[in-house]
Amino acid sequence: MMIKRKLYAELKDHLQKKEISFITGPRQSGKTTVMLMLKEHLGRNSQRNLFLNLDIEADKHFFTSQAGLINKIKLEIGEREGFVFIDEIQRKEDAGVFLKGIFDMNLPYKFVVSGSGSVELKEKIHESLAGRKRIFELSPLSFEEFVNHKTEYKYEDRLAEFLSLHREKAVELLEEYLNFGGYPRVVLEETIEEKRKTINEIYQSYIEKDISFLLHIRKTEDFGRLVKILASQIGSVFRVSEISGTLGISFKTVKDYLWYLEKTFIVHRVSPFYKNIRKEISKSPVYYFYDLGLRNFSIGSFGNVADPKERSFLFENFVFNLIKEKLKDSSADIHYWRTKDGAEVDFVINYGKEQVPVEVKHRALKEPSVTRSFRSFLARYQPKRALVINLSLDAVMPVEKTEVRFLPFYETGRSGDFGVLNCDFC
Repeated sequence: MMIKRKLYAELKDHLQKKEISFITGPRQSGKTTVMLMLKEHLGRNSQRNLFLNLDIEADKHFFTSQAGLINKIKLEIGEREGFVFIDEIQRKEDAGVFLKGIFDMNLPYKFVVSGSGSVELKEKIHESLAGRKRIFELSPLSFEEFVNHKTEYKYEDRLAEFLSLHREKAVELLEEYLNFGGYPRVVLEETIEEKRKTINEIYQSYIEKDISFLLHIRKTEDFGRLVKILASQIGSVFRVSEISGTLGISFKTVKDYLWYLEKTFIVHRVSPFYKNIRKEISKSPVYYFYDLGLRNFSIGSFGNVADPKERSFLFENFVFNLIKEKLKDSSADIHYWRTKDGAEVDFVINYGKEQVPVEVKHRALKEPSVTRSFRSFLARYQPKRALVINLSLDAVMPVEKTEVRFLPFYETGRSGDFGVLNCDFC
């Protein structure tokens, strides 16, 4: 069964806009599939289109010059309105300048362009096309997309209600997602062995193509070791100087590798929230992975995460991804909070004037209660609302001036409803 992607509807609507539709995201997240679905949609409506892929040798020579590409487009579409799909654009040197020149000719063609998250794509192309494109980021499957596929879209418009009524099934689906992640090809495989082969292929392709070839990193062993360290301490404060000593590579090299990992959609960097620099940790970030399956594979626990503490950290990463997805079109950003005396809060959603602290509990809570660390944040900043995301409890508890909402994880995926995030200051 074809996996439905939420981004598809946004892309389809954007086909009517003149600006370039620019699809970015991790390797193997489904960008080519979504483009082919758009192409098929246009074909059904008798709209002329052309699909070119820079990974295919026969298509590469059309990109030796702007004139050569335009001649190919005119041959296939004519000089009337049409749609041009270009896949894997990062293979083209100076792709941003190349596309900018064609776009500025004001030709009657709409361009839909995709590429993996290489530094060339993330920086040079986007800078050259400023004001000429809209970026669409396609990540691995969200939990909502994953569950909809696994339940054959029977509960697509009432997924939270389904998971609330079938709590054992909800936890079962969660555990599968925490173990295997959301890469579409991995999800579609039936056996653990095939899933493992597929994630291995995705990981090796990333190392060999994005890292070794595109970024010109020769010692991929050191890079791989850094990925393992990040995977083993998701959500923990990351001190570059310590890791530099552990790996035996320079401080600058570690910083560069971390930057590459962010730009290629492997990890998210989360900075600390602070107002009192003297009492709170204000420099070292924490990291979370875009895909939990890739994270597990890198340290040998793919499909077999048994340790309760490790599963707790995976759930924290999972919740971070849920929040990140929910806030993608807002101006809010996500931080963590730590103090020098040991108090901590997993996430602080910062809206500028207001903050919402979020505590994550990989447990089926029976009754509402908050930790001493959480109370410390509430006492210090007195937010209007706060969240405790857990496996099952849905409740509200006042703590002095703060309304603390206990929210089951599956409620965070409810369309248009993220509890306290739908507040008057969001």
